[in-house]
Parts: sequence; C-alpha cells; structure tokens
Amino acid sequence: MSTTLPRTMRCIEIPKPGPDVNALQLGERPVPEPAPGEILVKVAAAGVNRPDLLQRRGHYPPPPGITDIPGLEIAGTVAKLGAEVDRWSEGEQVTALVAGGGYAEYCVVPAGQALPVPKNLSLTEAAALPETFFTVWTNVYDRCRLMPGETLMVHGGSSGIGTTAIQIAAALGSKVIATAGTEEKCAACTRLGAALAINYKTQDFVAEVKKFTEGQGVDVVLDMVAGDYIQRDIECLAEEGRIAIIAVLGGSKGTVDFARLMMGRKTITGSTLRARPPAIKTAIAAALEEHVWPMIEAGRIKPEIEKILPLRDAAEAHRLLEDGKIVGKVVLTVA
Repeated sequence: MSTTLPRTMRCIEIPKPGPDVNALQLGERPVPEPAPGEILVKVAAAGVNRPDLLQRRGHYPPPPGITDIPGLEIAGTVAKLGAEVDRWSEGEQVTALVAGGGYAEYCVVPAGQALPVPKNLSLTEAAALPETFFTVWTNVYDRCRLMPGETLMVHGGSSGIGTTAIQIAAALGSKVIATAGTEEKCAACTRLGAALAINYKTQDFVAEVKKFTEGQGVDVVLDMVAGDYIQRDIECLAEEGRIAIIAVLGGSKGTVDFARLMMGRKTITGSTLRARPPAIKTAIAAALEEHVWPMIEAGRIKPEIEKILPLRDAAEAHRLLEDGKIVGKVVLTVA
C-alpha cells in the first residue's frame, strides 16, 4: 500500500477558530509521514467529541508537536509503517486514539494507541470507540478503582462518555445510576443498562440517589459538569467514595465542604487525556483490549451512534453536538 500513497489528502482545517461551526473548512494538506514507532492509517471514519468543539472555538489547542487538524479518534486501514513498529502490518484494520489529525483522509498514530477493530463492528462503528473508552477506563477504573458490586453514578448519561460508562460498568458487574436532561435521554440510559436514570431538570439527583441506595450512597461519580455539582456529588458518595472530574461544563470553580469530604474519607480526582504521553495511552489500550474488547466482540457492549455524516459536513456534526439532543456519538465518514 505504501507505494501507492497520494501526496496530498483532504482534511478539515480551522483557519480562524471561533464559536461559529463554519470555522471548520475543508482543505488539503500533504499526507503525513509516520515517525519511528508510528503507523499511517488511511482513515475510513472519525469520531466527533466535545474536545473538538473546544478546539474549534480556540479553547483547546493541540499539544506541542501535534497537528492542528482536529479529531481525536479514527478507524481505518494501516497504510504505512514507521520504523520500529512490529505489531501491525499494512492492510490491517485498526481503531486508534490520536492527539489530533482525525478529520482527514490519512492520520499518523503512535502504534501502541491502535487497537484491532472488533470483529463484529464496522469501521464506522469502531471509530466511535477510542476517545470515550480510553477516557472512561482511565478515570473509572484506573483512577477510581470501581469494583464489581459497587455503584457508579454518571452525569451526562446520554453523551458519548455516558453511554460508554453505563455499558462498561454494567457489563463488569457494577450498578449504574445516570443523570440526563430529558425523559427520552433517561430512557436511553436505562436501555443501555442503567439501573436508575434521573432527569436532573425535574428531579433532585442527590435525593434520588439517597432514596435508591437506601441512604448508603454511590461508590464512584463520573462528573463532566464540575462547578456546583461537586458538592452535590460529595453528598451522593458512600464512605470511601471517589469522584472523577473529566470536564468542567458547569464551571471550573466550586465551593466544597471539606469537612464532609474528610469525615467520609472521600476522594476527588480528575484527569485530561490528550496531552498524556504515548506510553500511558498504550497502557490504557492494552487494558481495554484485555478487559473490554472481548465484551464488544461478544455483543455485550456496542458504541451508541446517532448520526453518521461525510467529512465535508463536519460543521453540521459540531452543530448537532452543540445542540445537546444527540444520544451517544456523531461519526464522520472519510473514505
């Protein structure tokens, strides 16, 4: 395949970042060359995620040395190997987490961040896996150590992150409580495995959690809201409970009653993923391949995709995500 590679490729560019989705423009760039330890993937599809929206707005620039082409997850076919790559072969189908460059016909990927496409998924479906699955695994399992039999509460249960967290946690033997903003979204959460879905616009999630757990509380909270949610999360926690913050949609600051935190021996943690080194992401990929990929191939977990659009309609994909009505993911088809 490497002998027939084109010199240029179509991609989505952000010439002038801003709030308008039309800041995304179809452009042309040279096909990138894989460095040692990297593979070049001919992209079939790319997932759309909220960090992409932030980058378009100018609030989430790529890490140093990373392309300014947006897109954090892809699926496609290995087109060329960089030096020192021994796992993959040209022609293999992979899905991969990247730090940028996904909205393009070709994308370079650190080899350890690629995973085989699950046998029962299409490339389009596989493109919806990496960003949310890596994020959920590292926060819920690596950082918060959710165990079978424990209870997880997920805010934004109908989002890409939420639908992923519900399915993984339920499949691994935990009870899941989700919050969402409409009855339709709550129904989607229960369909995916949540034992309880709370409409946060009409119900007090603290009261509902205490009622459902008979006052015991939840063991882990996955929070993408932050702000004034954090103190309410603390009130929902059981003793030794843990909170993982993965976004600050409700604001980066809040008031916390540290005495309540201390008395319950509770923990607040958080992380971002994009700028972490490839070695860390490679370890997460290995854990997913061991623990989660078999459940995907068995049909117990499947990415929730609501809309599939061509690459040229990236602006429409961002609009749909910003409208907040999507359940699960939006995916761009590239090839």
